[in-house]
Amino acid sequence: MKLQLPFYQNENTLEIAHNLIGKVIVTNFGNAKTSGIIIETEAYTGIVDKASHAYNNKRTARTEVMFGNPGIAYVYLCYGIHSLFNVVTNKPGEPHAVLIRNIKPYKGIAQMLQRRGHNKLTNKLTTGPGTVSQALGIHYSNSGESLLGNKIWIEDCHIQLDKTKIKVTPRIGVSYAGDHALLPYRFVINSNDIN
Repeated sequence: MKLQLPFYQNENTLEIAHNLIGKVIVTNFGNAKTSGIIIETEAYTGIVDKASHAYNNKRTARTEVMFGNPGIAYVYLCYGIHSLFNVVTNKPGEPHAVLIRNIKPYKGIAQMLQRRGHNKLTNKLTTGPGTVSQALGIHYSNSGESLLGNKIWIEDCHIQLDKTKIKVTPRIGVSYAGDHALLPYRFVINSNDIN
């Protein structure tokens, strides 16, 4: 079942990041449907979060989507190469988001392999936010896309997992954020712990 707006309107973005573990992200581009079970997320808590693009109420053409409605995609270009997919949460004016860092391929794996230029499924297919987007066909031009629509959405497929196995750690690659780099805002589960 597709997640609905109330899920994204939760003002506790850490709770959303935790609850996204085990949910299934689905894309449908050009009649190619692909999906993966979310196994790693990172929370970003807006204007007070030194690791967030919206820290200190920074508003740019790129970040403006974060200040909009929850339940939309915030996709930005990293290093001029990788499109990184985030879920906008909370409420309008509160630019919170959750980065999807890793997925366990679920359906449409042949299409995902083709997009990544791989000929067999390995654990490197979607390990990292850039490869997640590439495998799912998500591009930074999809920023602002509603997650209630028919191109990108997240489902609760009642995937079986032991929530006690979800690890909580500091985020990755945000050393520029000083003391905020150490905040326990990353949630991850081993793909082997998901049935």
